[in-house]
Amino acid sequence: MLHIINKSPQERNSLDSCLRVTQSGAVLLIEDAVYAATRGNAAEAKLREAMGSLKVYALGPDLDARGMSDRLIDGVTAVDYAGFVDLVAEHPNCQSWL
Repeated sequence: MLHIINKSPQERNSLDSCLRVTQSGAVLLIEDAVYAATRGNAAEAKLREAMGSLKVYALGPDLDARGMSDRLIDGVTAVDYAGFVDLVAEHPNCQSWL
């Protein structure tokens, strides 16, 4: 399953909720959720721990728009819009966390 998160971990608990119940699959961080994929943020340790069982992706254009592309955590894969579409096509189920 592909889990799509669009809210910053400082704004909502969507990322925490997702990581608490998700044991496999992939997480795609978009919009303000890309802050979670950067070094030095409050969610970094939780995300690094989750990467043991989940693949984590961040939408590159959203990282660029926020000036965070150079702070991406090692192990998180940046994808473009075509990569976003590929992830949706690759996973038979998608869950958006609001």
